[in-house]
Amino acid sequence: MGQIKAPVGANTKKTIVGRGSSSKGRTCGRGNNGQNSRSGGGVRPGFEGGQMPLYRRVARRGFSNYPFKEDYEVVSLDAVSNWFEDGEVVNIDSLKDKCLVKGANAKAKVLANGELTKKVIFEGLKISAAAVEKINAAGGEIR
Repeated sequence: MGQIKAPVGANTKKTIVGRGSSSKGRTCGRGNNGQNSRSGGGVRPGFEGGQMPLYRRVARRGFSNYPFKEDYEVVSLDAVSNWFEDGEVVNIDSLKDKCLVKGANAKAKVLANGELTKKVIFEGLKISAAAVEKINAAGGEIR
């Protein structure tokens, strides 16, 4: 490994332009004259030469609820009956411990997918109406 070398000309020093005549010679690769050849020259992002820019041409209407949206991770009753024992408490912390829910600020909702075969206690979770019926039928408890 120590004897392998890059071919000649593969590693060249980066050309830094606009730092005097020594950097590349005369115009330094910036062209001859004009706004972009000057130090500090150029236009702001989104500028289209005086044409009405795209961000002003596109209409923005209405209200978006996106910043306030709350995402809930789905937990099925099958997963609860597989991972929890009789009498165990199912809350957001126990779901995180068993890796059924991920994320520091995660929220979970229990859905009625599958069957619940154990008497478990649900605390502080959103639960669908069908899941409530199955939990009560299995002898579980909701707090």
